[in-house]
Amino acid sequence: MSVAPVPHRRWLIAGLASVLALTATGAFAGHAFSADVPRGAKVLGISIDGTAAEAADALRTGLAGKADQLGAPLTVRIGEKTATVQPQDVGLAVDVDATVAAAVSRGHNPFATLFGGDEVAPVVSVDEARLAAALAPVAQQSGAAMTLPAVTFDGTTPKPVYPKAGRGLDPADAADAVRDGWLRRGEVEVKLGEKNPASSKDDVDRMVAEVATPAVSAPVTVTTPKGVVTVSPKAIAASLVISSDAKGELSSRVDEKKLRKALGKELAKVEVQPKNATIDGSGGAPQVVAASGGTLVDTAKLAGDLLPVLKRGADRAVSAGLTDVKPATTTGDLAELGIKEQVSSFTTYFTGGLTSPRSKNIVQIAKEVDGAIVRPGETFSLNGHTGPRGYAEGYHDAPVIMDGKLVPGVGGGASQFTTTIFNASYYAGMKDVEHKPHSYYFSRYPAVIESTIMYPTLDLRFTNTTPYGVLIDTSYTDSSVTVSMWSTKVYDSVTTQYDPKRDITEPEKVVLEDGPTCIATGGSQGFTQDAWRIFRKDGKEIKREKFTWRYDAEPQFVCEAKKPPLTAKP
Repeated sequence: MSVAPVPHRRWLIAGLASVLALTATGAFAGHAFSADVPRGAKVLGISIDGTAAEAADALRTGLAGKADQLGAPLTVRIGEKTATVQPQDVGLAVDVDATVAAAVSRGHNPFATLFGGDEVAPVVSVDEARLAAALAPVAQQSGAAMTLPAVTFDGTTPKPVYPKAGRGLDPADAADAVRDGWLRRGEVEVKLGEKNPASSKDDVDRMVAEVATPAVSAPVTVTTPKGVVTVSPKAIAASLVISSDAKGELSSRVDEKKLRKALGKELAKVEVQPKNATIDGSGGAPQVVAASGGTLVDTAKLAGDLLPVLKRGADRAVSAGLTDVKPATTTGDLAELGIKEQVSSFTTYFTGGLTSPRSKNIVQIAKEVDGAIVRPGETFSLNGHTGPRGYAEGYHDAPVIMDGKLVPGVGGGASQFTTTIFNASYYAGMKDVEHKPHSYYFSRYPAVIESTIMYPTLDLRFTNTTPYGVLIDTSYTDSSVTVSMWSTKVYDSVTTQYDPKRDITEPEKVVLEDGPTCIATGGSQGFTQDAWRIFRKDGKEIKREKFTWRYDAEPQFVCEAKKPPLTAKP
């Protein structure tokens, strides 16, 4: 059997195609060339030939039948680790319109039209930002974060932070890999790439020389309508932020909140603080304390105006205006929200007076929460209300529980306030949204219905499910802190009933090396207990809620000096 030369075969095929394209008639050819989508076209085995509209409807119907398959979790491998991605969480889906458009484009190919049967690759869409966020935890474990350039201050001395390259996730590359591999493979691999900060070491040195160093070289005089405010080099260092964005691009700014905090006493000379309306129940019958407005320095504008002045060696002066500030809560607000009586109050006690660091932390957080209002339907978050509780916010080192033992930590004592406000909300009938008791039982707190806190991972949250607003009032003495809640009573009473302790365990003795981080404890039993919150109205119990917690046995930590190693006698 002879075979025609290749050029002759190509000519025959080309000629046949030309003839068919020009002369095809009848029902077969009419269907093939009038349809928007080639005859026999399929996507994931779903037939979609017909007009574009018919194809889109057919594809949507077919995809609905594959919902379980398309909605199944996707495994993404990054290095040696894997992440599980839910398609619906990252917008991973077949783009019906784009897929049909791709199929229509095949209609311009006469071979695809006449011979049909073409499998059209689905066009896949994904939300790049949401995918990157879902993969970030595993990417961070597998890669090495860039060291982003910055300039910090040690007192008033600038300290450069030089950039270093890292390996990380490129959102666009990750999206491409997932789009390409989702419906082809059971596992998709996303590779990490080298990431270099946009700013260099020279950029950091330039920022030190041109911004940071001159900024703290001398004070800045701020003239206001009520007098002069001096911004000291120390206040400048505390509020000047020289950092970089996620790409490592350096920039400088004056942080308004840090500036206001750093200027504390200076601003007090020219400002009048607004006062919210409150309720004073100290005299027996509650009395509304009227609100009053204030006048504050416009620190938002001042922060922007300061930056160019800080770069100058001389003429370091700027003017600032005053703004009238209304109180956040007026007398009318209290009446409108139905805040008229005390609905709960809870007190916890501490030792050491008001001079101990722990007591100072308790008082600080109490002051920040005092006067807060929780409107009907709102959820109060203690972390959200106070923000970070660090040195810059006025908190001190005091004992905190870390890794099962007490160690010095900034903000120690915040848990005592957390327990106090939790109980006030508990007895006010608020809905418990989030709280976590301590791992060990402390006798100064009620068992089970107490709470710890750690910014930002552990929070205390409750929701006001009543039709009335709630005003949070805090107060303190040299040995106690009290949280009271004012609103309109919904329940006759909210009380607690305890079940007996069970599964009791005894503490063990643990010897720690003596030193500044060792805090001795007497130890305590471990146990499990149930507490029932009981609501009564019109003289009847209307509901009860169960709270259960398991306390670990707290070891008896003993601090002892490290013994020198034994040496053999000659």
